Amino acid sequence: HYAQVQFGWLFAGLCGRILFFNADRAFLAAWLLFTIGAAVLTGYLYGGKSWCQYLCPMAPVQQIYSEPGGLLGSPAHTSDQLITQSMCRVTLPEGQEQSACVACQNPCIDIDAERAYWEGLPQPEAAGLRYGYVGLVLGYFLYYYLYAGNWTYYFSGYWARDPDQLATLLSPGLYLGGYSVPIPKLVAVPLTLGGFTWAARAAGRWIERQACQIWEPHCPSQVIRHRLFTVSTFAIFNIFFIFGGRPLVQLWPLWVQYIYDLGLVLLSTLWLAKTWGRTPERYAREGLANRFRRQLTKLGLTIGQYLEGRTLADLNTDEVYVLAKVLPGFTREKRLLAYKGVLQEALAEGYVNYASSLQVLQQLRQELGITEDDHREVLDTLGVEDPELLNPDRQRTQENLVRLNGYRQSLERLMRLQQQQPGTDLAPILEPSSDALRHLRRQYGITVQEEQWILGNLAPETCQVRRGEYLLTQLPRWIAIDRALHQPALRTFEAPLTLLREAVHHKKELMVRALLDILVGLGEDPAGRPLATALSQCCPAELPLLLETEDWANRLADPIYACLTQLEKPPAPCALDATPDQVTPHLLTLVTDRNPLVQAAGLYVLAHLDPDLGRDTAAEVSQQNPHPLVADTAGRIQAGEPGPMPLSDFPILEKVVYLANADFFQRMHNETLLALAERAEIRTYANGDAVTEPGDTCRELLLLVAGAAEVQAMTATGDRVRTALHPGQTLDELEVLAHSESQNRIVVTAPDTRILAVPVAAFDDLLAQDPDFARRVLALESRQLQRFIHSFQGATV
Repeated sequence: HYAQVQFGWLFAGLCGRILFFNADRAFLAAWLLFTIGAAVLTGYLYGGKSWCQYLCPMAPVQQIYSEPGGLLGSPAHTSDQLITQSMCRVTLPEGQEQSACVACQNPCIDIDAERAYWEGLPQPEAAGLRYGYVGLVLGYFLYYYLYAGNWTYYFSGYWARDPDQLATLLSPGLYLGGYSVPIPKLVAVPLTLGGFTWAARAAGRWIERQACQIWEPHCPSQVIRHRLFTVSTFAIFNIFFIFGGRPLVQLWPLWVQYIYDLGLVLLSTLWLAKTWGRTPERYAREGLANRFRRQLTKLGLTIGQYLEGRTLADLNTDEVYVLAKVLPGFTREKRLLAYKGVLQEALAEGYVNYASSLQVLQQLRQELGITEDDHREVLDTLGVEDPELLNPDRQRTQENLVRLNGYRQSLERLMRLQQQQPGTDLAPILEPSSDALRHLRRQYGITVQEEQWILGNLAPETCQVRRGEYLLTQLPRWIAIDRALHQPALRTFEAPLTLLREAVHHKKELMVRALLDILVGLGEDPAGRPLATALSQCCPAELPLLLETEDWANRLADPIYACLTQLEKPPAPCALDATPDQVTPHLLTLVTDRNPLVQAAGLYVLAHLDPDLGRDTAAEVSQQNPHPLVADTAGRIQAGEPGPMPLSDFPILEKVVYLANADFFQRMHNETLLALAERAEIRTYANGDAVTEPGDTCRELLLLVAGAAEVQAMTATGDRVRTALHPGQTLDELEVLAHSESQNRIVVTAPDTRILAVPVAAFDDLLAQDPDFARRVLALESRQLQRFIHSFQGATV
């Protein structure tokens, strides 16, 4: 309730000015000395700007007139400066500024006033502060009219130097309608100011409700409140400085008064026009554009010829996104790399977390043509490369990041100064018990864990080694999950298991690649040898295959590559005697995965292996606002009868699983698979049924799910050629792509054969909407066409 404390202190101060401070030096001195003493004591006990943020009576005034930004103020969210606006800082003897922030407030008005404004805007106390301040100012000035019965007393300025002010404390404090009201001035002043404050708050909230009823269908409630705040600030600013300051202003020459009034109205109108169009969405878009601009700079793209002499820093928000769309060299890979940098920076600053990043970065993804699956893939990669980014126990806010960076810079400066002295050993200085570190910890409020993390990341090599060691602790867990998915006890769930195995294999591959990249960065550093040895021992079966896929032999240092390829002993065979109780913990891990397909498939298998645990887990998952596919799977598990449930009882999951396992759709984006599954249907055929006949127009893409079928084709000589089809194969996909007629007859050769049919219209829609899907389909069909040509050439020879 610090906002109420500050406003209450401001209210008491204004009442005190009318009653005491203008007349008696002793009262004024006591009030000022008490305030100064409280400020000094608060700063000494708590550090930073704790007084300003939590107790200062002028903080509400600063907040009202400074947020969301000044007329000529530089915005913090589009600045590349580490020290922004009025944040705490110190000037070093070298003349450089260094952050002294201790993160005493989050969000902080002195670091980014507009961010503090938008985050505080939805809070109920924000309306009470803004509207209440309007009433407090009006009540303060109108009291002099109510006290004297006219404006002469106020405009004379006599009230500011009345020597008999204390003698009138018990005299009538109001004069209305030509009669004095027998209420002592000591009571009338707080009564008047409090009444106006209450009335203004009530009126402001009533106006806000009416405005929302009228405009909310077309304008968000936050924007409506923001514009009402803007108008109220504009009005009270002009009332305060034009009317409130009139007793002093009227002492100036008349022409100076006109300039003063016109200048205030002009400047405040310019501020009104600038602030009126601000929205939280525009603020977020500008901040993301600035992060994106930095990533474009890091990519080193040649863009000067497209900017007509301007630089990236000169482009506004919309121009940056337009440039990204039309830049010839900005390929999909570079788009993903830039998006990865933006996401990494946003996570490090606490601007987003894992849960909110999908929604917050939605607009940026739309501008760059990046899907939700791409986003999850980037998150997985970041989680592998820098696990601390997704650690929920780490406090990540912009203010906290500034505090930690300030400590890091102070520590680096201390080390630099010590190194300049010959014969100085840094080890004693970096001991946690040293006076220097103790002083810095106290100055920046650093915990032991934070200090250990910063000390461990001072050297890039040390940071890389720590990341490698962490990945080596996580990799065995995923290898154990992979082995659990190959146990004979799970063979009855082959379709969902195939999906899970592919996902786990992909996770392991990401981790091994990240470890290999770390070893590349370490070069011939001796610290890389233990990592390489541990990696070769951890995954002796997978590592040789991955080393063959890329040119790792030339990228890795020779000693490191030798450690990776020289196995001390052959890999141990996977044990196949695990009990269900040993497998279920691994399935529970998959249920908590970020990929909704993995979650749903893991939950389905878990419910079969342990029905009671599956139902309990499904109930827990349902309360976590899951993905629609996961929610549907969990709901059907809870509503189903006790005992095993066939995959056909989960229609959406079944179709997604079979699509994901098909060669044609392997590693396809989740959204694409779900969109296809929603419009597809599974049909059951009897033995001998014809699926298609020669001459039929291909209106559906067919995928053999279960059972057997064969393609019967006629050669030029009239011979019938039969080609068996296996589950997972697509049928007549070339004819579907070409919208042509089928040239072959497809016949079912096993009872209860099930085929998934995807309408051509749905397939075409996704080809048009998902460029990555179109590229994958084209590549797959090109490979199939090449195989067909090679087989035809072989037959001709």
